[in-house]
Amino acid sequence: MTHGLTSRADVGAFLSRLIRLDAATVVRLRPGDGHTQLWAPLPWGVLVGRSVAGGAGVDATVSAAALFEEVARGGANLPPRRDRDWRWPLPPAAGERVVESVPAVEIRRVAAAAAGTLRTATREGVGGRAVGQRALRDALLDHVPIVVSAEQATVDVSQRLIQAVVRMGFLGPPDTDQGRAIDVRVSGRWTGLAAPYGVAWLPPAQQFSLKPTSTRTFG
Repeated sequence: MTHGLTSRADVGAFLSRLIRLDAATVVRLRPGDGHTQLWAPLPWGVLVGRSVAGGAGVDATVSAAALFEEVARGGANLPPRRDRDWRWPLPPAAGERVVESVPAVEIRRVAAAAAGTLRTATREGVGGRAVGQRALRDALLDHVPIVVSAEQATVDVSQRLIQAVVRMGFLGPPDTDQGRAIDVRVSGRWTGLAAPYGVAWLPPAQQFSLKPTSTRTFG
């Protein structure tokens, strides 16, 4: 069976960043009308997706690393299927809507600030006390730096989503940020960030352990 993916540069960009974050992960190929939606989980509980041209017309899960190697060498074969290894729900398509748009420069600024905080806290500790890097990382990921209004309610945009779109390269080059907006979306109880080169979704089962004392509000 062939994978049928024709946009090799787009596929390679998605998979290369994905396996850099988790070399053992899998990717799901969901066919559409002339395109395939690539889905994959990130190590911090977020699902990421990107629509690419072409496809084999079959819903299949394979090793991300194996598919990357096949695409990189110009091959057309679909790697051995690992459908049983896909254990994550997908956000419901029905009812998906945009609740706000946030400037791309702000998304990138918030991500960079978190990275700087992690470096400083790792080096100097917190309140003079040493804290494990994993505990620091989890606390920063759970932080909610952006809150948007949505029909008399609020939608939290946590660092989990922000780090996903930045580290997966979904924003594109920094010099294209000016004037560009990133959509905050909801679908059922899922929250998502849709950027020019992909989307990140946080499922409702994700629990937040740290709430900020103040947030920046858009909308």
